[in-house]
Amino acid sequence: MQWWMWLVLGFGLISAELVVPSFFIIWFGVAAIVVGLLVIVLAPAIGVQIAVWAVLSALLTVLWFRVFKQRTVSSSGMSDAALGEVGLLVHDVRPYHPGKVRFQRPILGADVWDCAAEREISTGARVRVVAVEGSTLRVESAEHPAH
Repeated sequence: MQWWMWLVLGFGLISAELVVPSFFIIWFGVAAIVVGLLVIVLAPAIGVQIAVWAVLSALLTVLWFRVFKQRTVSSSGMSDAALGEVGLLVHDVRPYHPGKVRFQRPILGADVWDCAAEREISTGARVRVVAVEGSTLRVESAEHPAH
């Protein structure tokens, strides 16, 4: 393959990330761009090009998820990122029945989180995160906070 083909593939994969927000396709694109630059400098055989792309793609993806996973496991990091955030309730929440809250911008890679509340709050209400309990957010109404 010629160098420009790798660059087109790389930018195409990175652009696909905008359509499919999974945040791993980008690493295949980055690897393709690196291979394209490698082809300009060294002109390796097609088998070597594909092998470098596959290994680099896998390495970048594993590194990304390893770093990302460490960030999400840290409860202190989650608390810092979520406390005080205001979101929109997309599924009713009441005591002992969890709901779901959607945030305008993702928090640690997700824009929808499970939530719990001490009082019943209906779908469509704005809620504020007051505590983090494992992977569940404790929320209260942003319009009528319980004090």
